[in-house]
Amino acid sequence: MKWKNERVVVFGGSGCLGYAIIRQLLAKGCLIRSFQRSPAPEFEDLGIKVVRGDIRNLEQVKAACRGCTAVIHTAALAGYWGGYRDYYTTNVEGTINVLQACQDHDIRRLVYTSSSSVAYTPEQHVEGLDESAPYPERYLSHYSATKSIAEKHVLGAFNRELSAICLRPHLIWGPGDHYIVPELLRRARKRVLYQVGDGSNMIDLAYVDNVAHAHILALEYLEHQSRFRHAYFISDGAPVNMWGWISELLNKLGEPGVTGRWPLEKAWRVGKYSEKLYRYLPFQPTLTRFLAGHLGYSHYFNINAAAKTLGYKPRVTPEQAMNSTLQWLRNG
Repeated sequence: MKWKNERVVVFGGSGCLGYAIIRQLLAKGCLIRSFQRSPAPEFEDLGIKVVRGDIRNLEQVKAACRGCTAVIHTAALAGYWGGYRDYYTTNVEGTINVLQACQDHDIRRLVYTSSSSVAYTPEQHVEGLDESAPYPERYLSHYSATKSIAEKHVLGAFNRELSAICLRPHLIWGPGDHYIVPELLRRARKRVLYQVGDGSNMIDLAYVDNVAHAHILALEYLEHQSRFRHAYFISDGAPVNMWGWISELLNKLGEPGVTGRWPLEKAWRVGKYSEKLYRYLPFQPTLTRFLAGHLGYSHYFNINAAAKTLGYKPRVTPEQAMNSTLQWLRNG
């Protein structure tokens, strides 16, 4: 792939994953635009054009795509609580805006950051799930529900000339993460980190640089495809014991460990009650059924399709990922 001829716009470039993708694109020598809400003087110093805007604004999205040859779309509203309308306008309508901009500017390659959570509901063990699994009939979070709708739009895009790949990472973590590890630390320090279930559940993790690498591979693959659309699970390829991994992380940071243990059935009941109660309160509940399921059940995936088609292989080992994340956290 002749990267020096490419002009790539990254939606969500200031986020944890977007920033990692931009770093890897810089090494390829292509021209890069970062579409984001906040200013980024450090990007400008690196020769990256920063386009500030809101992905819900079609005209701003179209302006960002003008003159580009490819799009990587990582922008999303993440989380497990909030109003459905907020999630829908960002995750669904924002993605439709990106698709419209691709059509208007004759951009034929799109890599979209989806989520593994579009393919299952968390109240069950998910062990070795692959891309043949159908979408579930219901979801327990607005995030998963709207990411599923957005993915369906990408895979069934009205632009017949578009080739698109949806990548489904599970639990992106690493330097720059503002969700998974920081939330674990917050709960541990407040002594509200409860182990859910018997502690035997296995999970996939997706180190941010590995996920970024998958996006680069996907863009390279699309160069030689026509009207190609597919989704792929992405992870570090080595499921870990969830509570063992959490304990190792907290122990190496010198933080408090697990406060106590709850049976999965109890956590599920508390989560269901909290959802009803906090619906009328201006706060975020500590536990929901979505969280209870992710804390108590196994969730890991088969990444053979990404390996075979895209040539994906995690470049950062679990040990290297842990050490890099610990260093980032310690440096504050």
